[in-house]
Amino acid sequence: MSQHLTKLQTRQASRLDPDRLFPAEPTLRSLARDLYETVRDLPIVSPHGHTDPRWYAENESFPDPAQLFITPDHYVFRMLCSQGIDLDSLGVPRADGSRAETDGRKIWRIFAENYHLFRGTPSRLWIDHSFEQVFGWTGRLSAETADEAYDHIADCLTRPDFRPRALFERFNIEVIATTESPLDDLKWHAAIRDSGWTGRVVTAYRPDAVVDPEFDGFAANVERFGELAGEDATTWQGYLAAHRERRAFFKSFGATSSDHGHPTARTENLSPADAEALFQKALKGTCSAEEADAFRGHMLTEMARMSLEDRLVLQIHAGSHRNHSGPVMATFGRDKGFDIPTRTDYVRALKPLLDAVGMEKDLSVILFTLDETAYARELAPLAGVYPSLKLGPAWWFYDSPEGMRRFRELTTETAGFYNTVGFNDDTRAFCSIPARHDVSRRVDCAYLATLVTTGRLDEDEAFEVAQDLAYRLAKQAYRL
Repeated sequence: MSQHLTKLQTRQASRLDPDRLFPAEPTLRSLARDLYETVRDLPIVSPHGHTDPRWYAENESFPDPAQLFITPDHYVFRMLCSQGIDLDSLGVPRADGSRAETDGRKIWRIFAENYHLFRGTPSRLWIDHSFEQVFGWTGRLSAETADEAYDHIADCLTRPDFRPRALFERFNIEVIATTESPLDDLKWHAAIRDSGWTGRVVTAYRPDAVVDPEFDGFAANVERFGELAGEDATTWQGYLAAHRERRAFFKSFGATSSDHGHPTARTENLSPADAEALFQKALKGTCSAEEADAFRGHMLTEMARMSLEDRLVLQIHAGSHRNHSGPVMATFGRDKGFDIPTRTDYVRALKPLLDAVGMEKDLSVILFTLDETAYARELAPLAGVYPSLKLGPAWWFYDSPEGMRRFRELTTETAGFYNTVGFNDDTRAFCSIPARHDVSRRVDCAYLATLVTTGRLDEDEAFEVAQDLAYRLAKQAYRL
């Protein structure tokens, strides 16, 4: 940490409770604190996320506090939107790349005036942690302190030790994965590799644009996909060959996983003839909604087969009704905070894939959910028996202290700890990464302390599991 920050933090009292998220009962709290001390400074393994690889490639200063904390973070601007604050006034980029408001201070003042909206939310934990631990500012954000906070953070951002690579190193990030479309040329990853910087930034293969017939411009995407792969992707065999080629290209830039954001967990195992017929309908734009879902489901099984060949870990992020607001989607594009959880079936939906390849011990499929009712009833029992399945951590709306605690309570008794994959932060907000991992480590240590004091886990085992959950399981599950 810079000398500038050390002096600031000496002068200003911390607003962060050192025992935050630990149990109130003294014996539990003491043990949770002891467990946490052994994991708090472990390196961060961030195997799935959405930070921009361009940051690390160009290593330029972040433009201003608003573009660091507000405009890229849908956790922040969706809350403000819920209170009637227009996304244009927050500088959120429109679908065409333009921004209605570009004055960072104006955007920041709106944020500060409405900071009370975040009381009790995980966003408040992450942001307060970032203010203090990253920037050394220990005030409480409000209309009255808006300019003070803005000026302080803006001043920090002019310094070399607040550029992306320096922060990456200060955050003690061992490896971070970004997520790119197969249509991406990965030029920023190439620039990182060629720069000589030793920070480990890898990509992940996210093929939604070319496996979802309902994705905007699907047919044109497939054509471009084939051109990049050097294959005729308008034929079924050429299309599959293009996936293999692009997956290999992504692996050459460090990819160890693919990621699939499907509205359902449906899988299919169609005959080659039926799959080809459905693919041709998709290219012509004549698929019904049912047929589009069937095609997506079949492609999950095809991706699983390819994972057996190239060992990419397959992540399924199912159960999100993405881009729920038509007007927001039309004006601002995808991923603007309007993904809404839906009820999700896993037992029947995954059966075709699991019948095909589920018993393959060399296959690794990580399941995420936004339907907490499925944890104990479906997901933990499935992961607790199929060698190919692991449970991803609490995700999106449940990436919160209560969501993490419920995840452990509902899955551990059936799947144990070692059919889960530790934690990943899944974020676009760079400065929230250490805060999110800190929350996860605190919650897990609190849970482990409860198991010890209720006679369900030996104390020495708790210290070992704490290390696994904070660090080792993510490296192992994502083959990092």
